[in-house]
Amino acid sequence: MRGRHVVVTGAGRGIGKAIALRLARDGATLSLLARGVDALDETAREAGGAFTHGVDIRDATQVDEAFHAAVEANGPVHALVANSGIGGPNEPGEGDRFVDLVQTNLIGTYACVRAAQRGFAEGGRRDVVVISSILARIPVPFYTGYSASKAGLLGLVRSLAAELAPEEVQVNAICPGWVATDMSWEGIGLLAEALGITRDEAYERAMSEVPLRRMSEPEDIAGTVAWLLSPDSRGVTGQAIDQNGGAFMS
Repeated sequence: MRGRHVVVTGAGRGIGKAIALRLARDGATLSLLARGVDALDETAREAGGAFTHGVDIRDATQVDEAFHAAVEANGPVHALVANSGIGGPNEPGEGDRFVDLVQTNLIGTYACVRAAQRGFAEGGRRDVVVISSILARIPVPFYTGYSASKAGLLGLVRSLAAELAPEEVQVNAICPGWVATDMSWEGIGLLAEALGITRDEAYERAMSEVPLRRMSEPEDIAGTVAWLLSPDSRGVTGQAIDQNGGAFMS
């Protein structure tokens, strides 16, 4: 990864932070983007240095400004890891979060990809890796917004892979299942509350649907991202990699 400028969105915590730290160890030059700048700065410190910039990816103007600043700081972009997103359920009626979920996870990711494309280095291989979800594959009640946004990302990835292939840009997605992050533990808490059981019992129930009987770690997803950005993945494009302990098998 030495000499390659990688932009990672949502790099302040969880999967995004693990990705940033792994790519830093592999020698990448990093630009880290997210809403919370304080968390980004902490990731940058742990990574041994990185450019950071606050951005709400729902705002296309902010996205363009952030990517322009990243190019100014670290030069043309060789890869984008589009990880930013929000989770949680939504229900019909007042307070339905459907639009915000789609606006952030799908439309915001699209804005990031196009902004990265405008800042791409000339010639040679470039990469886009999008973090989707197992909920793009399986039904979960009251997660219509999250599921629709994450399923939409898979269609986006396939279309972009075909569109950008002549420019030697590889575009892929990863679909994590349960990963030991704050978002996942919030989901376990909601499950416990809905079923009237303890969090430990909710965890055991959730893992009973996972053949490996455990959550993935953020570092597991980071390792797959590192492989997708490496020479070993040459020719892999338009793919959705299911990394979920066997909870969904294609």
